[in-house]
Amino acid sequence: MRLDHLSYAAGPDGLVATAKRIGELLGQEFEDGGVHPRFGTRNYTLPLRGGLYLEVVEALEHPASDKAPFGQAVKARSALGGGWMGWVVRAGNMAKISARLGRDWVDGNRHKPDGTELRWKQIGINDLLVDPQLPYFIHWETEDIHPGNAGSDVTLASLEISGDPQRVRDWLGEELDERVDPYTGKPAEDVEVKWVAEHGTPGLLAANFRGPAGEVRI
Repeated sequence: MRLDHLSYAAGPDGLVATAKRIGELLGQEFEDGGVHPRFGTRNYTLPLRGGLYLEVVEALEHPASDKAPFGQAVKARSALGGGWMGWVVRAGNMAKISARLGRDWVDGNRHKPDGTELRWKQIGINDLLVDPQLPYFIHWETEDIHPGNAGSDVTLASLEISGDPQRVRDWLGEELDERVDPYTGKPAEDVEVKWVAEHGTPGLLAANFRGPAGEVRI
């Protein structure tokens, strides 16, 4: 199990403008990731070093965004002005997680503008809606075209999360190290998880990056 990507909900200016603004801060452009037809959402993605990526996502005016938990989560965060929606960990054995949580995963897919289809399984969005400090789980079926596979000049240095690390460890079902290597999930110098004990509503507060624009906190 390892960190996979970060999700940022678009603000009042919309998906394209939000992605452009963040891309300018980081010194690297996002690309159009396409529509999630089952969730009623669409995203723009930006690869990060180490096989990770950052997505900016918005809900569409579509019935699916009202019914699907992911669409609901995006709408809820955008309604608050946009910002960090959550963090996502990649799971190798989704069946094991499904059995532990006592419910099934949801299939996801999206088509990029060039027609390429990405497919995955995910679980845990409902829990994120209730307790935003919790990551949700993803298992990629199209690993060869994972959004983080593209080259990048931007490094994710650290995450700032308001919450209880023990609560998150229990949720993950395994030890969550203070520093997380994006490939092995073991302690490393790449991504540091900084826990903020007292900050109102729990959740992902900020992410710190290094890249062409220097050090950037979002």
